[in-house]
Amino acid sequence: MTQMKHLSIVDGAFLHMESAEMPMHVGSLNLFEPPAGYSGEGFYETVKAHVAKRMHMASVFTRKLALMPFDLANPVWIHDDDIDLDYHVRYMVLPKPGTFAQLEALAARLHSMLLDRSRPLWEFYIIEGLADGRIGFYGKVHHAAVDGQAGVAMATSLFDVTPEPRVVKPPREVRANTYQLGVAELLAAALQNQARQIVEGLKLVPALVKTVAGAVQTAIAERRDESAEDRAARKAEKAPSAFKFAPPTPFNHSITNQRAFAAVSLPLPEIKAIGKGLGASINDMVLWLCSTALRGYLKDSRELPDKSLVAFVPISLRQEGDTTSNNQVAGTILDLGTDAADPAERLKAIKRGTSAMKKQMGTFRGVIPTDFPSLGSPWLISGLASLYGRSRIADWLRIGNVAISNVPGSKVDVYLAGAKMTDYYPLSIVGHGLALNITVQSHVDKICFGLIACRRAVPDVHELGQQLERAMKTLRALTAPALAAPARHEAPAEAAAPATAHDGTAKQRARKPRSPRLRVVPAAQAAAPAATKRKTRNTAAAR
Repeated sequence: MTQMKHLSIVDGAFLHMESAEMPMHVGSLNLFEPPAGYSGEGFYETVKAHVAKRMHMASVFTRKLALMPFDLANPVWIHDDDIDLDYHVRYMVLPKPGTFAQLEALAARLHSMLLDRSRPLWEFYIIEGLADGRIGFYGKVHHAAVDGQAGVAMATSLFDVTPEPRVVKPPREVRANTYQLGVAELLAAALQNQARQIVEGLKLVPALVKTVAGAVQTAIAERRDESAEDRAARKAEKAPSAFKFAPPTPFNHSITNQRAFAAVSLPLPEIKAIGKGLGASINDMVLWLCSTALRGYLKDSRELPDKSLVAFVPISLRQEGDTTSNNQVAGTILDLGTDAADPAERLKAIKRGTSAMKKQMGTFRGVIPTDFPSLGSPWLISGLASLYGRSRIADWLRIGNVAISNVPGSKVDVYLAGAKMTDYYPLSIVGHGLALNITVQSHVDKICFGLIACRRAVPDVHELGQQLERAMKTLRALTAPALAAPARHEAPAEAAAPATAHDGTAKQRARKPRSPRLRVVPAAQAAAPAATKRKTRNTAAAR
């Protein structure tokens, strides 16, 4: 039998939820200093040859999908021994003057295009023409193949830690005719996989029951031993509830296939040092920066809700050292404290939320299943996704306002074919009801924020990027005494700090109040370019 690997229920969900309006791939925009001896040409061919030598090091490069008959169950991955590198690795040049804004716009457009499912689900683009002489590299891979951590492992197959590429042992020559599989072979594999998932699910039941019972007993014991002072403090803190609807914002609407992208980098050592002084983790600080930026952005246009914004936060279930190319993730929701005018109170709210999240995940992480029987899931998931996007359910069924994801990156400099990477900006998924996604990845001494949004919902996403830079200035003024005695009114630093563009030039534009809703238009009209003047605006972070 031909060797094949089944997609898990989570992998398959990313595949079946995909539509023209909602591509389900993840990507990154990287900037590189030219390699030594670079003359302005030839780098594309060098990278293409480099990729060709490394493809066998990560299975995502050489496997493609084989669909089940009648879509009865999830597809399987099979080996593709005929990779067209000219298709997967492409070359582009920015028009003059070659600004960073042009590069951001190009990345947004490339990120809006679906991957070809008849081929391995990845593409790379070498982008030259930047005015500062650096080289852009945009890459994307379908989320059905990798999650954030597996994506980092994939990157290690491409990048080196020295300018001189390491010597890689060539793959063993194995060729097999796997272009098509027989119907009987696919159906037999699907039934075997369903039976295996049922058995694995039943094995988890005793551990799940034991974990839930232990959590209940612990909670009862904690409440019984709680002092009157602790009980009063807990009630005063208003600990986040297990579930609630998020308030309405311009981000919570069905989306189109148009994208807008902004990239912002902030100093990692400084943020770590400030966080340590405030008793907060780097993850707390990232959430606080996002919260403060979102508050300022919505307040400027008079769209800030009275209740706190809620972030949808992916949680990795991957064990340390596991580099398997699949998805091992769960998700939770977290209050961002945007209803608190005082920056210190906002940080306190976020720390309470992340503390509760860590406690929950510490209890249940080991018993959360990452796969289920998938018989019939292609029909069910794709049908529900289509219904959710086209029926305006996304307008009122608000589980979260924004997706925020934080993925650890490289702590040392990395190189691609001799070129040194200077920045790593992630681009993730925008979905119906979550028209804004903020994904964060560290790189050496930077924290790189990638803000990807539906262009109709958030056409001025660069202004949100400027709010992140303002939030950094507010953070510098946030000290430990401020936490002990928070002010009752808005901190002046939050509003007074000027916005700065990515290149450091002063940039601030007045914005008019927007309508809080996205106008629903026919599909044909939605496909047309959006008007220049915006009429409305409609966010994945555990480390």
